[in-house]
Amino acid sequence: QRILRLAEMCRRLEKEEEKVLPFYSSSLAEWEQQKVLRVMEEIPDEPLAEAIMDYVGLERFWQRFNKVKLEEKALEKARDALANRNQDLRGLLQQYLAGAATKEKVLKDPYPI
Repeated sequence: QRILRLAEMCRRLEKEEEKVLPFYSSSLAEWEQQKVLRVMEEIPDEPLAEAIMDYVGLERFWQRFNKVKLEEKALEKARDALANRNQDLRGLLQQYLAGAATKEKVLKDPYPI
């Protein structure tokens, strides 16, 4: 109940594109989608099916949760790639500075080899 209440409160804070665009496009064929709708409209007769019907309202929550987790993983990969790139650039900069210091030292030496 608390999650559903929070979801309703957060709905007002969603961006316009989040309100309009669905999170996932269905990969089901039209006839499969119709079959799912018919099954969802039936009254459950098994205890497990009754329990699942209680959680149908959380479907949108789980879609959002999964979307956020995927974005989080993508951002972690991007951060790791940028950290590696940063490390490579630092190494190149150290090589450049070491070469510049060596040239300066050689030029100041009165008897270079």
